[in-house]
Amino acid sequence: MFCLWKLILMPGLLGYFLCLNDLIVSSLELKVHVGDSALMGCVFHSPEEKRITKVDWIFSSGEHAKDEYVLYYYANLSVPVGRFQNRVRLAGDISHNDGSLLLQNVEEADQGIYTCEIRLEMESHVFKTPVVLHVLPEEPKEFTVHVGDSALMECVFQSTEENLMTKVDWMFSPEERTKEEIVLRYYTKKLPGGYHQYGGRFRNRVNLVGNTAHSDGSIKLQGVKESDRGSYTCSIHLGNLTFRKTIVLHVIQKDPQTLVTAVAFRPEILGGNQLVTIVGIICVTILLLPVLILIVKRTHRNKSSVTSTTLVKSLEDTRKAHAENHVYSSITTREVLEEEKPSEKSEATYMTMHPVWPSLRSAPNNPLDKMSAGGMPKPEQAF
Repeated sequence: MFCLWKLILMPGLLGYFLCLNDLIVSSLELKVHVGDSALMGCVFHSPEEKRITKVDWIFSSGEHAKDEYVLYYYANLSVPVGRFQNRVRLAGDISHNDGSLLLQNVEEADQGIYTCEIRLEMESHVFKTPVVLHVLPEEPKEFTVHVGDSALMECVFQSTEENLMTKVDWMFSPEERTKEEIVLRYYTKKLPGGYHQYGGRFRNRVNLVGNTAHSDGSIKLQGVKESDRGSYTCSIHLGNLTFRKTIVLHVIQKDPQTLVTAVAFRPEILGGNQLVTIVGIICVTILLLPVLILIVKRTHRNKSSVTSTTLVKSLEDTRKAHAENHVYSSITTREVLEEEKPSEKSEATYMTMHPVWPSLRSAPNNPLDKMSAGGMPKPEQAF
């Protein structure tokens, strides 16, 4: 009966296992990018005014992994432990039963389960809140846009708690590193819908598009100009906590080629008549191809025949000229000169070579054949 009465008085403890040594709430999940910060809530809601005496934060990377301490609080002393020593601190207000933990500069190795254990004064139960942390790849800190386009600059503080953000500041620093300019300021408590303050040349071009209830201060800059290049710093305020993020924006002119619409590259669908014409041309080409090949072959043969005839005639002319230059007939002449003095020595014989046609030698009435060896006509024999 006592347990039932306690459950009614504490609606925030729905889902807990009561009347046991430990009171465990269903686990919470949080997704954080590498390099960002994460606020893991651990708040004990109770109608009874009981003071927190001890807070422990324990990390487990897996089912069978060994637990390691992240931070412990006891007797008004908060002590970070191990590899988390310079990256965690107790962000909650202990006087209001808030033992929330702030983890900064998140690393890939930080992915796992973080369990908060709260012990109350004069209470044997231990209040436990597990938080499953998922670590995502680091977000790009620089990006490029074209002149005239819009730029979405995200700035989200990841937290398991809601409605913690009290103020958002966006400041701009040009590449020339001149004085900073206000882009946007947002206060959650000035008016029911919040209060916006825009700065100078960004007026009417910047809008707050994030969900402020979830600590999202993202903005959208429209009609980007070349003068908008530079660094944009976002500051999210959550009570006494401040989360900052800097984004570098590069602005370039549009490439003329990118102005061509996709319609220009869209292939046109052929009509029925065009398709028939193309098919007809292909068929005629296939039918005429053998004829063209035959004509080319015949032309090649005729050229080869003419060349062969010319070559043979040239060879015959060459042989004929060769015979004229090398075939000679020898005619021996003997002349006795009366004026010469008689001598006992034989006179020298001179030969004069005269070219003759080969056909003359084979002629039956060749007068040269009737000449004797001494140049005299051969005597005819009577039979």
